[in-house]
Amino acid sequence: MTTNIRPILIAGPTASGKSALALQLARERNGVVVNADSMQVYRELRIITARPSPEEQAQAPHRLYGHVPANAPYSVAHWLTDVRGVLADIMHAGQTPIIAGGTGLYFKALLEGLSPIPEIPAAVRDHWRAEAKVLGAQDLHAVLAARDAVMAARLSPNDTQRLTRALEVLDATGRSLAEWQAVPGVAVLHLEATERRMIELPRDVLHARCDARFDQMMDMGALDEVRALATLKLDPTLPVMQALGVRPLLRHLAGEIDLASAIAAGKLETRQYVKRQATWMRRFMIAWEK
Repeated sequence: MTTNIRPILIAGPTASGKSALALQLARERNGVVVNADSMQVYRELRIITARPSPEEQAQAPHRLYGHVPANAPYSVAHWLTDVRGVLADIMHAGQTPIIAGGTGLYFKALLEGLSPIPEIPAAVRDHWRAEAKVLGAQDLHAVLAARDAVMAARLSPNDTQRLTRALEVLDATGRSLAEWQAVPGVAVLHLEATERRMIELPRDVLHARCDARFDQMMDMGALDEVRALATLKLDPTLPVMQALGVRPLLRHLAGEIDLASAIAAGKLETRQYVKRQATWMRRFMIAWEK
């Protein structure tokens, strides 16, 4: 992608103010805000994922927000394909892409590319998702360990989604996911051709903002949004079901816990995710402007 326009990348933990900064820069620089948050892609989850509001989206163009149905097994590979076309369109129009989000893997893929893993046939994918439901994460990990010890050693025995993915790839290609991951990808953007910003806040400030935002989302109707999601009866291993706050609110709707406990669990889940985001950013984004 050759142009004099320098895309702006804005990363930071949940509730750090990425969307506000992206919107400000979009107004100042004839920009288009592009989503780099793996949960804000889902059509059905506007509130619980803190997607930019209709009023915010009216102030500047926004792309790749809410364009994926909840039942889609959307991945970083799908996003990379989507964002490649979106960035080309934006820059061809002479506008500045402002890519904002908290999903570190999206930025890593954008700047380094992805390993060229072939598309997994639907029959193979469906088989291992069904197995995951029957076996559970621990037994799934044992199956992987017996067939691919290298990949099993890299994955948590509790990570059903990644264990399933490793077994899908092994079955579909005959090669370990570890082998595929060793093959370098092709970057969409080159690091030196971008302007990069990372938002950092003191942990106590960030935690307070996370808690306040969760309360605000509840006031805005997050519970009704999750109730509507529950009526879809989706596979619990789908990525959309991992959105922060969804699982505890579903437990409340199922009568397992009271609402106060669900809210507390949602806030805790968010704070734990913020910690993981901070660890990722310290590792992969150490040179970004703060």
